[in-house]
Amino acid sequence: MPSFDSSLLLWNEQTSSFTLPLPEPFRYEQNLGYLTRSTNECLFHVDNSAIYKLLLIGDNRVLIAVNSEDNLQLRIRILSSEDTPVTPSLLENVARYVWEWFDLSTDLTSFYELAVHDMLLNQVTQDFYGLRLLGIPDLFEAMSWGIMGQQINLTFAYTLKRRLVETFGTRLDWEGHTYWAFPAPERIAELAPEALTALQFTGKKAEYLIGVAQMMADGRLVKEQLLEMNDFAAMENELLSIRGIGPWTANYVLMRCLRNTAAFPIADVGLHNALKHMLGLDEKPTLPYIRQLAEGWKGWEAYATFYLWRVLY
Repeated sequence: MPSFDSSLLLWNEQTSSFTLPLPEPFRYEQNLGYLTRSTNECLFHVDNSAIYKLLLIGDNRVLIAVNSEDNLQLRIRILSSEDTPVTPSLLENVARYVWEWFDLSTDLTSFYELAVHDMLLNQVTQDFYGLRLLGIPDLFEAMSWGIMGQQINLTFAYTLKRRLVETFGTRLDWEGHTYWAFPAPERIAELAPEALTALQFTGKKAEYLIGVAQMMADGRLVKEQLLEMNDFAAMENELLSIRGIGPWTANYVLMRCLRNTAAFPIADVGLHNALKHMLGLDEKPTLPYIRQLAEGWKGWEAYATFYLWRVLY
């Protein structure tokens, strides 16, 4: 699949929409199934198979709706842009976000080929055929979600995210529904830890989150600079140097935001539970055993993990 090409964007003023070509394999219903796994999600809303999401493009709040009826293209409608005209720049920013969100640049041919010969991946790639590793394009949101998810269950992590977003995020009310965008790092950087512990963050998580926000607000942590390293170990080490970021969080961010298919959050509880379930084990597998199972996943550990997660949620 070619990389994103803004010259292919054709704006239809009558329908306030444009389309993005979809790679094969891609099945919209599989991706929608992943996105609707939690009823407590606050950063998008699904209605009648369309995904409604509020984006911040510069200073503008832009509400979009995404859907696909044929698995050949994604249709993106711009529902509200605060009376800002739909310029080529705004259109490109929206398109780039959606392109990255659905990981449309990754050619999955090699992953599906190796899955055929893998006892675990063979079945899940059939069950979830066409699923993309849905990402978190915004680095601060990805880092925050990783920090929030440390050592708690997924249900409470969603609760923490909702509290953070609805207290410090950006909102837009449109046709009877409230949409939210994740807080900017500048907003969180100015907080005292007590503002987050009041939302039931632990003291340490509050400090970690504010610390990351401050690094991003003053330009010490920049997504583009991480990507320019173009080296897995270098990016991982840079993330690990940040207070509160351990191997699990670093690899989660590499997987969901920096789009490195070799990222492997091997200590992930969800991965352990999925493997325990699929292998019929009485206990969670050990890390050496997981490494043994993953020997054939080389370079595709992130996608293997993502597909195995879908067994449980």
